[in-house]
Amino acid sequence: MVRVHGLEPAERWGRHYDQINAFEQLLVDEGTLILKFFLLITPEEQRRRLQDRFDDPTKRWKFKLGDLEERKRWDDYMAAYTDMLERCSTTAAPWYVIPSDHNWFRNLAVAEIVADTLEEMDPQYPPSPDVLPDTLVVE
Repeated sequence: MVRVHGLEPAERWGRHYDQINAFEQLLVDEGTLILKFFLLITPEEQRRRLQDRFDDPTKRWKFKLGDLEERKRWDDYMAAYTDMLERCSTTAAPWYVIPSDHNWFRNLAVAEIVADTLEEMDPQYPPSPDVLPDTLVVE
């Protein structure tokens, strides 16, 4: 991450928050609905998952030694994520922070938000471009 590794000065990456918000507002103004999910796990769960990836030969392809170094920066990443969530969660495009240590709960929470959103949207089939008779037999 740019911020955690100091790849850009704070003045530069700090401007990105406003740019993101402006872009998302543009999308919303044009009729796009935005759902943003932040899937949050605890450091203990991350440790367990990394260990599982290493221990299971069928999951080892997911494991990178660099993940162990990045894990040491947990607090820096959490500070960056917290700032991003606070600055980029808007009325037009809010963030949903989903506790994700348990996949079943993560899946349920996301599915409920998506289902509730679809219900509120009340999507409908478009009308036929033709005036149709009450009955029709296609031969």
